[in-house]
Amino acid sequence: MKDFNSYEKKEEKAEGEGDISDLAQRLTAAFAGKGEGDILRAIYAEAEKSRKAGTLSDAELNQFYNALSPMLDGAKRKKLAFVIAKLKKM
Repeated sequence: MKDFNSYEKKEEKAEGEGDISDLAQRLTAAFAGKGEGDILRAIYAEAEKSRKAGTLSDAELNQFYNALSPMLDGAKRKKLAFVIAKLKKM
């Protein structure tokens, strides 16, 4: 996944429900061999760019968090929540 805009929704489902395995595969391929800091910086940079362009809503940020958070441990989930909250303030 190069950026948030390249993510394609398969079909509309209830909030937090999506093709999580597809998203996980894309993220795994995109961030293979990178550390946690690199991943968070990349997520933040792409989201920041999309927010400034007006192409990333709070609802989409929530969906992103809901798709990724089940795959993370508690500490990483908190870090992702912090990044999402920071992006929502932009």
